Amino acid sequence: MSSPVLFTLASLIWGSTFFAITLQLGDVPPAVSVVYRFALASAVLFAICVGRGFKLQLPWRTQKWLMLQGMATFGLSYICTYQAEEVVVSGLVAVLFALMVFWTPLLGRIFHGTPIAPRTWGAGAVATGGVALLFYHSIGAAWRDVQSGGSGHFLLGVILALVATIASSAGSIVVGKVRQQSGNVMLTTAWSMFWGTLLVAVYVVATGQRFMAPPTVSYTLGLLYLSIFGSVIAFLAYFTLINRIGPQKAVYIGVITPVLSVLLSIKLEHYRPGPVEFFGMILCLASVAWALRAPAAKPVHIVTLNNATEIQ
Repeated sequence: MSSPVLFTLASLIWGSTFFAITLQLGDVPPAVSVVYRFALASAVLFAICVGRGFKLQLPWRTQKWLMLQGMATFGLSYICTYQAEEVVVSGLVAVLFALMVFWTPLLGRIFHGTPIAPRTWGAGAVATGGVALLFYHSIGAAWRDVQSGGSGHFLLGVILALVATIASSAGSIVVGKVRQQSGNVMLTTAWSMFWGTLLVAVYVVATGQRFMAPPTVSYTLGLLYLSIFGSVIAFLAYFTLINRIGPQKAVYIGVITPVLSVLLSIKLEHYRPGPVEFFGMILCLASVAWALRAPAAKPVHIVTLNNATEIQ
């Protein structure tokens, strides 16, 4: 399969996964849906690894980092994402995930002392302004609702979405540790998904939530799409693309994804952004593209890339 086809495939799949999540919202608790999704995805990845003759065992020192990665990337991040999309349009959540390009270098600076290029700081400031414009009217309306005695669920949804992006960025920092010990991306991804699934399952049991059979056909189709396409096929296409054209070019999937997600929200969720919101989206995504072109940030971009695409 050619590189342009792989690029298009990964972009289309990840651009649609945020809407596909909405098909799983309703009767089934969000955390339970996360367990179903990554239990299936990790099982498929393990089966592929067995089919390729990979040895599944990894040393405990590697498994400890994979547990941490799974908890952040496939646990906390996705629980928050699913809960956020109960009250926030999926396309807006996708735009917030584009900010991982800035969260990851910032966390790398905090935990590893990795320098941040001046362009990244400037692009981050512009992106923050774009997000502020994007949510300006919605947050204002939600705040007025709170002041009049309303629930303020939209504000909570935005906070959860931001927590999800930070958790995913934290997972991307851990990936650097994992890669130092194992270069088998498919196997480490399978184990990371497994540990994330297990930890979320423990959370579900501890909080008294109930596992249940998929309630509708749309839920089942959404689950299969998110597990097989969003969490397996797109990853394999993306990893192949990295090997062919390099991470600096493949990373632009992370810019295209939120654009497609917003277009789907306009078409399928009746989202109607005004001029201010459109300008905010343009600022945010343009600043992300600008930051990714910064030559001084190449080491950080590799880490960011490996996991920015994993949240979608």
